[in-house]
Amino acid sequence: MNMAHNHEHSHSHSHSHDHAHEHEGGDLNKRKIIQLLLGILLFATGLVLKKAFPDAVVYHFAAFGFSYVILGGEVVWQALKNITRGQFFDENFLMSVATIGAFAIGDFAEGVAVMLFYQVGEYFQDAAVEKSKKSITSLMDIRPDYANLKRGNDTEKVAPETVKIGDIILIRPGEKIPLDGSVLDGASMLDTSALTGESVPRSVKAGEAVLAGCINQSGVLTVEVTREFGESTVAKIIDLVENASSKKAPSENFITTFSRYYTPVVVGLALLLAVIPPLFLGGNWAEWINRGLIFLVISCPCALVISIPLGFFGGIGAASKRGILVKGSNYLEALNSVDTVVFDKTGTLTKGVFAVTELHPARDTTKDQLLEYAAKAESFSNHPIARSILKAYGSEIDKDTLREYEEISGHGIRVTSDGSVILAGNDKLMKRENIAFQQNDEIGTKVYVAVNGNFAGAIVIADEIKADSRTAIARLKRAGVRRTVMLTGDNLQIAEAIAKELGLDEVHAQLLPDQKVEQVEILNKNKSAKGKLAFVGDGINDAPVLARADIGIAMGGLGSDAAIEAADVVLMTDEPSKLVEAIAIARKTKRIVLQNIAFALGVKGIILLFGAFGIATMWEAVFADVGVSLIAILNSMRVLQTKN
Repeated sequence: MNMAHNHEHSHSHSHSHDHAHEHEGGDLNKRKIIQLLLGILLFATGLVLKKAFPDAVVYHFAAFGFSYVILGGEVVWQALKNITRGQFFDENFLMSVATIGAFAIGDFAEGVAVMLFYQVGEYFQDAAVEKSKKSITSLMDIRPDYANLKRGNDTEKVAPETVKIGDIILIRPGEKIPLDGSVLDGASMLDTSALTGESVPRSVKAGEAVLAGCINQSGVLTVEVTREFGESTVAKIIDLVENASSKKAPSENFITTFSRYYTPVVVGLALLLAVIPPLFLGGNWAEWINRGLIFLVISCPCALVISIPLGFFGGIGAASKRGILVKGSNYLEALNSVDTVVFDKTGTLTKGVFAVTELHPARDTTKDQLLEYAAKAESFSNHPIARSILKAYGSEIDKDTLREYEEISGHGIRVTSDGSVILAGNDKLMKRENIAFQQNDEIGTKVYVAVNGNFAGAIVIADEIKADSRTAIARLKRAGVRRTVMLTGDNLQIAEAIAKELGLDEVHAQLLPDQKVEQVEILNKNKSAKGKLAFVGDGINDAPVLARADIGIAMGGLGSDAAIEAADVVLMTDEPSKLVEAIAIARKTKRIVLQNIAFALGVKGIILLFGAFGIATMWEAVFADVGVSLIAILNSMRVLQTKN
């Protein structure tokens, strides 16, 4: 199997090509099985004919010839195509010369057997690294389907691409914002998580800017378009994904490099073996040409070529058993060289879900009372902060006991309960109502509560750090990762506090998606020469960065479709520590692959010597290949026992 084929395939082909393969995968698989079965049937027929009618060479040749065309035709064709491009010495060329040579000296069965084992190996590789990438853009949830264009008093649904700068569009609750613009009328909460990865909705009102790709949650907005669709934020993100994926560098491929040197050497040795003894030592031409061709057949690197993908097959299987989906052997190989790991914050190192982390009641209030007051005030709200307070309170609020509910825009909420006036909101609300309160400096969103004009306490709400984030960072350092970095759209104060708590080396905050790509580009330049940069993220906004990194790693459980499609590795459990497991599996896989290579080359070297001295025949060479392959398979299966 030409692993180069696999690497090029995963990088240089366009997304549309990938998409086509998605539909053709089943048909290609069936075709391969039919090809193998037909080839084996004709091969078996040839063996039976050879045994039953040893002198009927024409029949043997016909059966083995047809079998050879079915099993080896594409190899010979590929070798010829490569020769026209000036690529003489690859495994296709070597197998073609050796097997055609076998036919030339009458060893039909041996020639077909070499191709048969090659095709079986090729089938294994196709199964091992089956393409799982689909077209990224078709799954981009942020691409808006339509815009409501205002024409007088009416609105008309049109394609976002047709809307011009200065046009007025209407965005109803639940709709995606189709183009970048400025709010003329209305107020609403926007879900910006698709662009920023941050889970707290942002409030907008007249005069403020809105970005395409956000989801309008509550009010009706009238927006004047400020950028055409092609220039909008959402279009730029889609463009970044499509272009970033073409920049990926495939990891260096052993078999291609090996073939570049190995093939001309063995072809040269076979030629010398066929020519030198008859010319200078008085040997028999027919005997030494025969021995030279046997040497070529023996030299086919079948077991070697099969053992490499089988090792990776075991590694990919071991990873999937642990909830780590690796999309190709090249990515598993690249995990060995991870030098820099870049994390997104929300949903990756943190849960992306807001929760009450601290309760600081005033002197005359208990924690339970403080939470109850806040829950009553927030009971009519749908905001994530309100939901986190109600969840922490845990009991039902009797809304019939609440009176005079008032939402004070930009400040908080006032409500009357059993004659007590409850205020809950930010520090601006406390200052506006002239309440003496204790300022809280902890990281997170603060909700200050007052009852009848007296300060009752403060509640801190924050995006919780995942339980295993700290250990994951520490274990990455122990595993030899030189630099750990966090990128986030969140504010710098929160980002720095989290980075300090987790022991990260570097943090960059308040970034938009294109700025995240820029940061990754800078980090990429500063990594070690052979090191790889891995990016771990979960949101749609992470898709361009995932595609740009050497290894893009997505959190699969809660992650967006776009992130999962753009990634090379998917951690299905959303645990950062799974990355450490993935690296451990990659390292064990690499060791096993190197063992398989050394073993296959060792056995091959011995048989080649025997062939040169006329001790080994082609059948012995073929059977040696099968034996090596079986041992390589058993060795590859050891990776499935990888313990964390």
